[in-house]
Amino acid sequence: MSESLISPYGSWKSPITADLIVAGTIGLGSIALDNRDTYWIEARPTEAGRNVIVRKTPDGTIADVTPSPFNVRNRVHEYGGASYTIKDGIIYFSNFSDRRIYRQSPDSPPEALTPVADSHYADGVIDWQRQRLICVREDLSRSSQEPVNQLVSINLENGADIQILAEGCDFYASVRLHPDGSQLAWISWNHPNLPWDGTELWVAPILADGFLGEARLVAGGINESIFQPEWSPDGILYFISDRTNWWNLYRWCNGEIEPLHNKEAEFGLPQWVFGMSTYGFQSPHHLICTYTQDGNWYLARLNLETKQLEVIETPYTSISSLQVDNHRAVFLGGSGIESTALVEIDLTTYKITVLRKSSDVEIESGYLSIPQAIAFPTENNLTAYGFFYPPQNQDYQPPSTEKPPLIVKSHGGPTASTSSTLNLRIQYWTSRGFAVFDVNYGGSTGYGKEYRERLKDNWGIVDVDDCCNGAKYLAAQGLVDETRLAIAGGSAGGYTTLAALTFRDVFRAGASYYGISDLEALAKDTHKFEARYLDGLIGAYPERQDLYKMRSPIHFTDKLSCPVIFFQGSEDKVVPPNQAEMMVEALKSKGLPVAYILYEGEQHGFRRAENIKRTLEAELYFYSRIFGFELAEAVESVEIHNLE
Repeated sequence: MSESLISPYGSWKSPITADLIVAGTIGLGSIALDNRDTYWIEARPTEAGRNVIVRKTPDGTIADVTPSPFNVRNRVHEYGGASYTIKDGIIYFSNFSDRRIYRQSPDSPPEALTPVADSHYADGVIDWQRQRLICVREDLSRSSQEPVNQLVSINLENGADIQILAEGCDFYASVRLHPDGSQLAWISWNHPNLPWDGTELWVAPILADGFLGEARLVAGGINESIFQPEWSPDGILYFISDRTNWWNLYRWCNGEIEPLHNKEAEFGLPQWVFGMSTYGFQSPHHLICTYTQDGNWYLARLNLETKQLEVIETPYTSISSLQVDNHRAVFLGGSGIESTALVEIDLTTYKITVLRKSSDVEIESGYLSIPQAIAFPTENNLTAYGFFYPPQNQDYQPPSTEKPPLIVKSHGGPTASTSSTLNLRIQYWTSRGFAVFDVNYGGSTGYGKEYRERLKDNWGIVDVDDCCNGAKYLAAQGLVDETRLAIAGGSAGGYTTLAALTFRDVFRAGASYYGISDLEALAKDTHKFEARYLDGLIGAYPERQDLYKMRSPIHFTDKLSCPVIFFQGSEDKVVPPNQAEMMVEALKSKGLPVAYILYEGEQHGFRRAENIKRTLEAELYFYSRIFGFELAEAVESVEIHNLE
């Protein structure tokens, strides 16, 4: 065994390269079970981010279903999701480029169902009795207004025959058809709410002409978030509600709402996209579910008669996109030592089979940093949470007197969370000698409604304090170098990054991925889904314009005294490029080191392999110049303005 080399942190050569990450990594999601076949979507950076439906048959054959150039994706509520539905091998999917719905039969090419129109479609369910598809439509044809969302039915023989079933609410989701086709359930909500603030669960009878009868409000309201309604095989409506501070399971039976298992854990999620699923029915008497507690996810079986919850042991600490039938559960699972994989578990023998890995990359354990769940003190005598990754590379050790630089990761959302699943983009840093702290700041999900609502009226304060206090806590523990603290984040996490760099004096460098610098500009220029998001995070606009200005880094560049690198997509509609460009120009004028990389054709988040690679290497190069260490490998340089 060779001895470890002594080399400064940041200068370690790692087998986890940017090329390795983008070449061997795909996105997995949107699982569907159809008879004995399993379907899912793969997002492929090497195909310009194209989303492809893939099928696994019982004999183990795995093959693409979606031919090139079709891209199974939609932009309803901007973020999309639930872009296809399937029954008996016939698939109906939304194609991204032309926004049309296509039908694809087994072993046949896709054929257009809906006509060319300025509309997006999502979250469809097939109503075979009436030969139609029921789904959410977002109509963008009224250019002078924000998009109009509706529940519609689409004739499966004549896709131009589209009927409106429900309208009048700002948003619709979770369309669910009763097993006998007699009723339709859905959730809806209105501005200024987001779905994790409050939604309403509705049920309506389906009349003889196919339209809906009088709808009945089952649960929910402006302060109660309903998640994932589902009809059981015997026709009882189940759903998840946060009415007791935690997203727990309920059912609606004989006009009464009944709790199923009270637990201080989250069975639900923030509905950023359509089709999110945390439970499904094995039978009328048992459901399989997943929940998160203290940062980790668990798989369990709930007896619907005794209401007893039995944990099913798995090696996974992160579980999502659960789909269930009589014999199996299929989900995305990951852990601190395993990347996300598509997993099937036999519900009789509990045998686990990995169907597909998000990454074929095999990394020796000596190069992997194992996340440590950290609870740390923050403002107002409260506690916040995160995952700490110490530097790890079996080939190196640092000089005895040196402590590692730290990158604090502030996740997007901000109503979202990070997880402990193996993330090669984090291991990219730790295997080069960086420590990483992935923070679940106040406002994150997974710790109850009260924790989630810490960010109410306090975005730019609570999240920033928690990221700063997390970094200071680790420095005080002697785990990181307090003189080399950096912060990085994307979207809302990019705002937290810029606010921390502007309004606090903790970090010495930062990286903003399509981050927000001007909250007022965001309030004026964003898409419908988030158009009133800031009402709850900051205050009503323009009534509280003073708060928007007070918390916008762009107005306080005089307080910013450290270098920043910006990454931005040219076609980003969520955070337009001018947000980054205003900040870059201000930093240039002030004489601070600043770099800006704009990716043509990219939107909110980078999907192309070459851009993902460039971003990783550019951020590393930037830190090497700012913190003054030598890189072990040559990477493409970045133009850094004002760098002496």
